[in-house]
Amino acid sequence: MGVTRQVAYARFKDESMPEEPASSEVIPLDAVQQLRTGRTVIRQEARALQSLADSLDSAFCDAIQLIRQSAGCVIATGVGKAGLIGQKIVATLGSTGTRAWFLHPTDALHGNLGCIHDNDVVLAISNSGRTEEILKLLPPLADRQIPVIALTRDGKNPLSKSAAVTINIGRHEEAGELKLAPTTSTTALLAVGDALALTLSKAEGFTAREFAQFHPAGNLGRQLQPVRNIMRTGEALRLAAESQTIRSVLVGQQKPGRRSGAILMVSRDGSLSGIFTDSDLARLFEQHREDQLDRPISEVMTFSPCTIIQSALISQALDLMSVHKVSELPVIDKNGCPVGLIDITDLIDQSLAETTPTAFPIQRTA
Repeated sequence: MGVTRQVAYARFKDESMPEEPASSEVIPLDAVQQLRTGRTVIRQEARALQSLADSLDSAFCDAIQLIRQSAGCVIATGVGKAGLIGQKIVATLGSTGTRAWFLHPTDALHGNLGCIHDNDVVLAISNSGRTEEILKLLPPLADRQIPVIALTRDGKNPLSKSAAVTINIGRHEEAGELKLAPTTSTTALLAVGDALALTLSKAEGFTAREFAQFHPAGNLGRQLQPVRNIMRTGEALRLAAESQTIRSVLVGQQKPGRRSGAILMVSRDGSLSGIFTDSDLARLFEQHREDQLDRPISEVMTFSPCTIIQSALISQALDLMSVHKVSELPVIDKNGCPVGLIDITDLIDQSLAETTPTAFPIQRTA
């Protein structure tokens, strides 16, 4: 049986195919060769992307306009690697404000064409533009006058000739020694999909706050929550009048439980006038200025501290605290009155709560 199989292979083997090396000739790649190969692949794909960026033309704008004018969804379709790219494009479109979903062409041909509405736009993805399942979709789509945007390598294939708009990604040599596996071509397809999604998002004025609504979970969702969700309020908020002495403020602010490292100072109208932190207190002792403990706290507090509003995002609070190198950030309302405080430990606790397995809770000491 083994001999018959070898004879059949020799008889039908494509003479243009390179000779397969014998197993004894396979030489394992050392670390240097592995790195060289990996870098070569990435650089080749990078060159393909640069070429694609330079060649992008008005057809891209036509596709943007067609999608924006549509009252329906973007329906991406593709087979194999192109189908996987289509699914990722759909995910990016959906998360950036453009309604989209993926439909496999085989499913479409077996009844799911009814899922496509007359006001939808189809994004057909095929590097060759000759994928049989995609081409079979075109006549029924044309009968219903559903526009097709072709994402393919050139304007000479059957898909591009039947599409309302064709975005050419160009012909790119695949990476690797064999140059067979879809690599540079799929990278180019994905890049155009990202470009479409983010350009549409920008054209529609999609905001970070809207983005947050679509990402409520995970680390990203956590950073996109509003400040009000984690700020300290009520009894956890330490407030005092700026006219009080440091000693009276410290004595009067004794509260049970975990305390913040800052006291927010308010003026007579209730607006925030300054902040006094544990670091400020430590500096008084380091500089042997204990006599100021019975002086007005306004003499040593930080005036006009960095603040944030409660509707701002946690990521914005993190940026402010990083830039200004502060551990406490007062939260104010529209009148400038303090309504909360963000302590750096709150942000750390939140991050740990997300990443620490529930089976092994963090042990805290009093």
